Amino acid sequence: MIIRSTMDPITLVEVQDPHHAPCVYDGDGENGLEVYFENEEHRQLYLHMEMEGHKVLKGDDTADYVAEG
Repeated sequence: MIIRSTMDPITLVEVQDPHHAPCVYDGDGENGLEVYFENEEHRQLYLHMEMEGHKVLKGDDTADYVAEG
């Protein structure tokens, strides 16, 4: 499953045209994370972020949570 985020993680603004926006894909082709950015500068900031060597994704495991995609 590929998780696709069109919210720029730097500004938390929704990317309006993801087909023409800078993107980072991290995964094995079938399973991964696809993140879109408002501009190349934000993509570069994201690529250089260090969080103990890993990007951290946290989900919501409550009974109310419904994954959309």
